[in-house]
Amino acid sequence: MLTARETGDNNQVVRHPAAVIGRGRRDREAGTAVSAGRAEHRVAALTLATLLVVGGLMGLVNLFVDGVLREGAPRWVYGSTMALCIAAAAPMIVRQRVDRWHTFGLVLLGDLIYLAVVLCIEDPVRYATPLMLLFPAFVAAWFLGPAELGVNMAITSVVCFVALWPSYDNALGLGVQVGVSAGTLNVSALGVFVLRRRVERLLAATQTLSHLDPLTGLFNRRYLVEQAPRIWRQARRDGTRVAAMVLDLDHFKRLNDAHGHAAGDAVLREVAVALRAMVRPTDVLARTGGEELVVVGLVGDPDEAGRLAERLRHAVAGSRTADGHAVTASIGIALTRPVDGENAAEALWRLVDRADAAMYRAKQQGRDRVVAVWVPRARVPVAEEATAGPGPATSDVA
Repeated sequence: MLTARETGDNNQVVRHPAAVIGRGRRDREAGTAVSAGRAEHRVAALTLATLLVVGGLMGLVNLFVDGVLREGAPRWVYGSTMALCIAAAAPMIVRQRVDRWHTFGLVLLGDLIYLAVVLCIEDPVRYATPLMLLFPAFVAAWFLGPAELGVNMAITSVVCFVALWPSYDNALGLGVQVGVSAGTLNVSALGVFVLRRRVERLLAATQTLSHLDPLTGLFNRRYLVEQAPRIWRQARRDGTRVAAMVLDLDHFKRLNDAHGHAAGDAVLREVAVALRAMVRPTDVLARTGGEELVVVGLVGDPDEAGRLAERLRHAVAGSRTADGHAVTASIGIALTRPVDGENAAEALWRLVDRADAAMYRAKQQGRDRVVAVWVPRARVPVAEEATAGPGPATSDVA
């Protein structure tokens, strides 16, 4: 049952185990997903820009080699084409970001540049082989979807035909050379695309495993931290409160000592199944260590948080292993109303610390119960709150 609404000397209570890791590490974990996404965009943009610049500079060398380029206007067209290739890298270097359609445009530009080169070269078969199309083909395979890749494969075949047509007198020789060149390019691009998809699936599976506790299948501490910014944004947008509930299984060490760790593991798995069936789809249920679990979600008022905590308590008490082992849980609740500008990860662990303090009070009051502490807006308790005993709290949830 919900036994009290308390505030006061929470800083005197042993803090949540996650809190001892340190603020710096928590901040790094909170920004992992966002930072990784930005880093991927930056690496992709700079990689493409580097390839464009290197390709353009290597192409400009032909301006100084006798017998490679046609005389007259083609030399200016060729030089302008290479300059355009280098200039196309500038926006990516400045923005350090490239999206899907921008990349598709670059791939088509690469095909067009190859055609311009062919028209300016004296002997295309010798100095402008279709292998120059490897760059746009591989970029399409690695960065684009199947539809864009298919379009580029078709364009590659057309470009090879147009580029090689003036160099062959008979249709058979032209057909064979176009088939070999376009086929090699397209098969290579398709192979890169399949490899990329395989790598993506492996990375997704690895990321999923990195977010799960191997024993219970619940989310772990890393995932909880990564979800904090999303939860805080949604709470500010909807005008709701964030509730943190810390659940600690009662006498769990005694169970392990009496029946072995295998029995304890079985209890944890059954508790996890019971809690997963009880939490709401938008809640985050995580195992943060040992027999301690955390539920973080959005609520409209304190009573809603209390009702959810009671359902969780009953779910734990009602779970039982095949050998008949069962436990109860002491639950602490803390609520806060997110404000603009605060660090979501830091705010999350402050909230969990308060819920952890309430959970210890539930232990002291007899276990198998819920105790709540409503969190005030202030970052640090004022002097009156730090010295006051249990009683009505001045909070943002009144």
